[in-house]
This record gives sequence, structure tokens and C-alpha cells, in this order.
Amino acid sequence: MNNKRKIGSISEKAVGSFLEQKGYEILLYNFRSRSAEIDIVAREDRYLVFVEVKWRSSDRNGAPEEAVDRKKQQRIIRGAMYYLVRYRVPEDTPIRFDVAAVEHGKVHLIRDAFTC
Repeated sequence: MNNKRKIGSISEKAVGSFLEQKGYEILLYNFRSRSAEIDIVAREDRYLVFVEVKWRSSDRNGAPEEAVDRKKQQRIIRGAMYYLVRYRVPEDTPIRFDVAAVEHGKVHLIRDAFTC
């Protein structure tokens, strides 16, 4: 595992712990489909939440959440739709897309960061 991937994995676990403290139930880490990877799939109350984790080691490249552009959002949405079909999630289940930005060891959660 390369260093960037290792740091990403550590960040995802840290975000998972953060989310659990906020009342989320983590269902799955790193759900993969042919076209996308979703970092964390969780449940919060009645919502099924797809969480994208972005981290930055410095401010040079902007804020972590800025990396979740429209193209990345579309990939995440496609992956989420596949997840819904694969796990036969009832159609009336509300879904949400959150972004967890990790910077300087702190997690900033953006709930409902984008929609389908």
C-alpha cells in the first residue's frame, strides 16, 4: 500500500469514528462498483448516507471539499445507485450525500453536500 493510500485509509477510519460519535451507523467502508468507489456507507436515523472522505496535508491545493467537483459527484451518485440496486434498498429509503473534509487532523462534515 502506497503512502497516499495508507493516509487515505487512516483518514476514512478516523472519519468513521467521528461519524459514529455523531450517531451514524457505519455499514461499509470502500464500496466499489465498476465506475466508482464510495468511501463510507452509513445510516443516520432514517437516511442512508454516502460519505466521500477528502483529506489534505497542506493548504496548497485548496480545501479538501473542493476536490469533490461535479464530475466526482456524478461518479459517487452512479456508485450509490448501484449500491441501492445491489443491496435491494427499498425505494422509499431517503438517501443523502455527505462530504467529510479532513485537514490538520480535524474533520469538517458537510451534510447534504450535493444531490442527485
